[in-house]
Amino acid sequence: MRFELYYWPTIQGRGEYIRLALEQAGAKYIDVARRAESSGMGVQAMVDLMNNNEAPYPPFAPPFLKAGELIIAQTANILLFLGPQLGLVGVDESSRIWAHQLQLTVSDFVTEVHDTHHPIAGGLYYKDQKPEAKRCAADFIETRLPKFLGYFEHVIECNPFGDQFMIGAELSYVDLSIFQIIEGLRYAFPNAMKKTEFSYPLLLDLHHRVALQPRIARYLKSTRRVPFSKQGIFRHYNELDV
Repeated sequence: MRFELYYWPTIQGRGEYIRLALEQAGAKYIDVARRAESSGMGVQAMVDLMNNNEAPYPPFAPPFLKAGELIIAQTANILLFLGPQLGLVGVDESSRIWAHQLQLTVSDFVTEVHDTHHPIAGGLYYKDQKPEAKRCAADFIETRLPKFLGYFEHVIECNPFGDQFMIGAELSYVDLSIFQIIEGLRYAFPNAMKKTEFSYPLLLDLHHRVALQPRIARYLKSTRRVPFSKQGIFRHYNELDV
């Protein structure tokens, strides 16, 4: 099956968790909004699909995935669908539910990261909420960052198949998402991560091993990997990285 991914073309954002899964599996997919509009794709094709009044299940916002006749939205929901399709989760129900639960927790974490630079409203510029962002980021680094990372470290420790992966004995889409979390945190909060990341050796080891996966390593070096910037979820501002 060929997949069509719809997400903003210039940011990693929430779409990156899906890209990593597709890349790791070697799946055939089109990153629609990054294609030329002259080909019938591009951002306009994404907007048109969202605004299609005839679509029975219209997505609220990107990312969403088209798989045959299915249109699936929400990152965790897309990965719930893709996991078994791509061999990135166990086939048993308990593994799929556990993976989905962890991915939903990743989504919560991502929201809190975003809110460090937009604590009041997403529609306001960062410069319009800098004092509040400094307070929010300080609390995030002190309390929320260790709470989430500590939880994910504990999940690996509790894995009955050993401390190699988040779930079971093989790499899953949750492991790829944890890799992205570590990458993003190192970009957004390099000083804070240097001070604290050593406390999570299992997460760091997982991040290292994911980066060495042949398909992921090729993807990270390719132009398909959108670089971090101040337009995505993970943004670096010196004044927030205390």
